Amino acid sequence: MRISTRAGFAVVVAIALVAPAACTGSPGGVDPRIDKPADDSKRCLSVMADIRGAVASAAEGSDEETARARLAAVTERVSVYKFQARASLQAEVSELNDSLSRLVDALDNKDVVALNEAVPSVANEAALINQVCAAGGSARTAQLPAGASKIKHVIFIMQENRSFDHYFGTYPGADGIPMKDGVPTVCIPNPATGGCSRPHHDASDEQKGGPHTADAATADINNGKMDGFIAEWHKTRNYCLDPLHANGATCVSESSHPDVVGYHDRRELSNYWEYADNFVLQDHMFAPNRGWSQPTHLAMVSGWSAVCNVPTLPTTCRPSITFNDVDAAWPNAPSYGWTDITYLLHKYDVSWRYYVAPGSVNDCEGTTDEQIHCTPGVDNFDPIGTPEPWNPLPDFVTVQNNRQVKNIQFHDQFFRAARQGRLPSVSWVLPGWYDSEHPPEGVAAGQAWVTSVVNAVMKSPNWKNSAIFVAWDDWGGFYDHVEPPSVDGYGYGLRVPAFMISPYAKQGLVDHQVHSFDSYLKFVEDLYLGGQRLDPYTDGRWDPRPSVRENADDVGDLMTEFDFNQQPRPPVVLPENPPSN
Repeated sequence: MRISTRAGFAVVVAIALVAPAACTGSPGGVDPRIDKPADDSKRCLSVMADIRGAVASAAEGSDEETARARLAAVTERVSVYKFQARASLQAEVSELNDSLSRLVDALDNKDVVALNEAVPSVANEAALINQVCAAGGSARTAQLPAGASKIKHVIFIMQENRSFDHYFGTYPGADGIPMKDGVPTVCIPNPATGGCSRPHHDASDEQKGGPHTADAATADINNGKMDGFIAEWHKTRNYCLDPLHANGATCVSESSHPDVVGYHDRRELSNYWEYADNFVLQDHMFAPNRGWSQPTHLAMVSGWSAVCNVPTLPTTCRPSITFNDVDAAWPNAPSYGWTDITYLLHKYDVSWRYYVAPGSVNDCEGTTDEQIHCTPGVDNFDPIGTPEPWNPLPDFVTVQNNRQVKNIQFHDQFFRAARQGRLPSVSWVLPGWYDSEHPPEGVAAGQAWVTSVVNAVMKSPNWKNSAIFVAWDDWGGFYDHVEPPSVDGYGYGLRVPAFMISPYAKQGLVDHQVHSFDSYLKFVEDLYLGGQRLDPYTDGRWDPRPSVRENADDVGDLMTEFDFNQQPRPPVVLPENPPSN
C-alpha cells in the first residue's frame, strides 16, 4: 500500500517543542557534524527552522527522496540534543528519539499502520517535554475576563445558506451594502441582461439562492471584486435558458432582479433585527471555509474539514472542502478520523449535546446537499429531519470510540432540558430541513424556529448563565460585498449572519472583529478547557491538520462582547410569528 509521506513529515513539527529543552540544558560537547550557533537560543531556532523546512518540503510536493533526507537530518540533530538536555529530561528526549526512529522506519517501509502508531507517540512525548520545559507549543491557560465563569451554558444555533448582506446589509452601524442616499453604489455584472444589477430589497419569503460550492465561492469572490454572484446563479437557470421560456414573465423578472442580490431588512426579519438591537451583532463572521454545508459543519465541531482514506487511521486524513463522507468505502465504519471538540469535552468531563430533528441521528449513506431525504430504510421520508451533512458527529471516530453517539438527541430533549434547567454545558441545535432557511425554504419558518429555541432558553432557569450564538453555515450563493480574509488554502469563506444573545451581552453592540466558527471553538476551549486547543501536539490525539485555526491571528475574541459587571439582562421573549411590517 503506497502512502504519502506528508503526514509523517508534518509530525516533525512536534520536535520544535523539544528544542527549548536544549536551550536550558547543561553544557556539553556538540557533535562536529552540527554547526555551532553563537548561543543556545540560536541553536534552538536553527533546529526549528530545519524542521519547518522538512515539513514544507513534504507539503509542497517535493520528491520523497529529498523530503526523507531532510527528516533524517533533523532526526540526527535531535539524537544529539538528548545528551544536552537537562538531566531530568534526558530519558524523555531519548524516548522521543526512539519514536522518531520508528517513524522513519514506518516511512521507509510505507507501513501506514506503523506510521499511525509512531506519529502520536512522537507528538505525545514532545508535548510532555514541552510541559516540563514550560516553553513553546500552543498549550496555554486561558486568561478569562473576571466573571466569565458566570457563563455555564453555551448554545450554538446553526441555520442555513444566507449571507450577511442578504440579512443585515442595511442594519444601522453594520458593515453593510455600500450605499449613497439609500441607493446601492455597487452593480453586479448580469449575463442574463448583458448589463448589471444592483442589490434590491426582496420582500418575498422564499428565494432560490445560488451555487455554494468551493468553485462557486472562488467565482463569487473573483479575486476580491465580489461580483461573480449573478454569473454563478445564471449557470443554474436551465429552464430560463431554454429559448422556449426565456421571454416568459417569470424568467424576465428573474433576469432583471436576481434574488441572489436581494436583501431583507426589519420588515421580513423583525426578530433577528430585534436580537441585534438588544444584544450583539457580529458583522465580520465568516464561514470557516469556502465549502458547502458539510465542510462548514465539520469545521464547526472540529476546526477542520478533511477526507480520510482509512478513517480509523488519522494519518490518512487530508484537507478537503468537497464531499468528505466515505460511506461508500466504509459503509459500517465512521468517516472522520481527525479530532473533534467533543473529544476534549469528554476528556475534561464537560457535558455536551447535539440536538437534531427526528429521523436524522443515524448515519445516512451517500447523502449530499441536494439529496436531503435522510432516514435509513425509508424513501421520501416526510417531514425531513436534519440532513446528514448537518449532523456529522455520529460519523467521527472519537464520538464512536468514546461511546458518545447517545449525546446526539432529538429536539424534544433540548426543550425538556431547557424547561427543567438542565441544559448541558455545550449545546448545538440544528434545524430540520423546513426550518433551516436553506433555499427554497422560507425565511419566516426559520426565524420562527430560531425564536422558539431562543425563547426556550430565555424562559429556562438556565437563562441567567447562558450565551446563545446564532449563525448561518454558508452564504448560499447570496451577494456579500466583503472579501474574506485568507488564513490558509481553504478559508475563510464568505460572510454569514451571526449574533450573540446573553444576559451579559453588551446591548446593541456591533462587533467588527473578524470571526469564524473557529471563534466558537476558541470560546468553548477558553471557558471550559483552560485554553487547550484542538492542537495535535498538545491535545493527546494526533491528526495531520495543517494549523490550529483557533490560534490564527485573524480570529477575534468573543469574550469582548460580554460585560460581566452589568446586571444580568432580562429575557426578551419574542413572538415566534411576528406580524409583517
